[in-house]
Amino acid sequence: MKLNQILKLAIIPFLTVFSVLGTSNLALADYLSSQGTGGKYRYELWSSDDNKSYYLKIWLRDASYDSSPYRTTTTFTSTRDALIHFDCKYAEKNLPEC
Repeated sequence: MKLNQILKLAIIPFLTVFSVLGTSNLALADYLSSQGTGGKYRYELWSSDDNKSYYLKIWLRDASYDSSPYRTTTTFTSTRDALIHFDCKYAEKNLPEC
């Protein structure tokens, strides 16, 4: 019976640490790069942890900060492309790229 107790004492902490470390790595898949406003909208620019893809979460400017996004874009290969997309489509800027 002591062997069972020893195994339980050794295995449970190991599994706990393993699951916490595994979960924290999954939670860091995307991170907030920048945020801003333009026109009637505001955005958050998100990046993958390897900085190879970016996407925008877009809200109406007056929407509460804990609300769901009005729109989430498809991925872009650079922050420049993502911000040009926002400026042209949502902020209604007259840029040569538009």
